[in-house]
Amino acid sequence: MQWSMPHRVLQVVAGLIVVIALGAFTMGIVNAPQRGRMPGERPAGQSGAAPLAAAEATPLSQDRIEGTAPRELTDEEKEKALEEKEAKQEAADAAKAAAETTTPPGVVAVAPPSITPPPAEPPPPAPSPDEAPH
Repeated sequence: MQWSMPHRVLQVVAGLIVVIALGAFTMGIVNAPQRGRMPGERPAGQSGAAPLAAAEATPLSQDRIEGTAPRELTDEEKEKALEEKEAKQEAADAAKAAAETTTPPGVVAVAPPSITPPPAEPPPPAPSPDEAPH
């Protein structure tokens, strides 16, 4: 294989990479603690810091977790909701009646035919082996 650098330079660079990798591995082993800790366990010989006193912090309550209970609707809100529901029902009935009157009785509405693409043309025949290429 043809390299753009001399072979000796490539060997030196590869050796440096190996030395750096081994050094990093060794430093990781040397600096590792003697015994691991479980999650939440404090390091040995270290006194715990005082807990933070945040003035604006609020504990999670059941309302914050589940959400507040729905409030009762007033009589005015109930009447308004009922009127809106009736208006929607009337609009749906009117649309249904309009759809029924647009087609004369005895005529069945048929969906328009789907457009299908024309059949693909067959590929041109292959040239005979005796014919010269173009």
